[in-house]
Amino acid sequence: MSIVKVSQLGKTFRLKQKAPGLWGSLQAVWRPVMQEITAVHNVSFSLEEGEMLAFIGPNGAGKSTTIKMLAGILHPSQGQASVLGYTPWQQRRQMAYHIGSVFGQKPQLWYHLPAEDTFRLFARIYELDMKQYQERRDFLVEAFEIGHLLQTPVRKLSLGQRMKCEIAASLLHRPRVIFLDEPTIGLDVIAKQQIREAIRTLNASENTTIFLTSHDAGDVESLCRRVIVINHGRIIFDDRTSVLKRQFLRRKIIDVRFAEPLEEPFALPGATVLKQGSYGVKLEFDNRTLPVEQVIQQLMATKPCTDINVSDPAMEEIIREIYQEE
Repeated sequence: MSIVKVSQLGKTFRLKQKAPGLWGSLQAVWRPVMQEITAVHNVSFSLEEGEMLAFIGPNGAGKSTTIKMLAGILHPSQGQASVLGYTPWQQRRQMAYHIGSVFGQKPQLWYHLPAEDTFRLFARIYELDMKQYQERRDFLVEAFEIGHLLQTPVRKLSLGQRMKCEIAASLLHRPRVIFLDEPTIGLDVIAKQQIREAIRTLNASENTTIFLTSHDAGDVESLCRRVIVINHGRIIFDDRTSVLKRQFLRRKIIDVRFAEPLEEPFALPGATVLKQGSYGVKLEFDNRTLPVEQVIQQLMATKPCTDINVSDPAMEEIIREIYQEE
């Protein structure tokens, strides 16, 4: 059952054009020239309950604008949307009890107070029974491993610690849908992994629907089976993550270790040498023009091999190619 439905959704902003200099500033006040910028253009998709969707694109592609319309923060210029049966910009108050949102660069925790105080405030705002609140808080504290952070003022927390508390705060009222806009931005590897594990646990145990935007390909690959790519306000890809990799995966990387040392620079027709050591070499090639089997045969014919590993480029590279093509 689709719990998020979007049809021909669009958002256009009107901005004042200002010429440089003092005269340009005065003219912008007296005789403003308006320019229309389309941030989102005819976007349509649906999201099933319990699904984890990655909504990705370069800066300025329309990701955050789309989330803000679905959360009821912005009114669209055209189109329709439904979240859990609510029209977000018309029924924002009612819908707020059933959704959660985290914007990586816009904190919701009170800066000078411990996270525990904000948690209690949210319990009152969402009209939670105190016993239910305690049980829910204890579950989230364990899931995000933040028990030792609750009494520390938010201003003294690291970025990773704060983000775990931010996400936990948005989940206190058991939302059925949560919008995560860049939740791991600026975090170290350990913090990212902890947040990903907690999100997976929540999705598995409560069937929470996750709408995720991220520039981190690790978030996309480890959490989401489906991905939507948006660029210049338009959807250019909507399918499974595995299809994304298969459709745009044109290159392979081979790491090979030889039994004997390499005495001169290594070369293989059609392949690019990325790295070479005394006994090993790392190659990249286009598998449309040079089959993997042919490369392996040529490598084994060169010298005896002790190890060969074939891998795909990082997800970041695949996504970058999609943006460049678009």
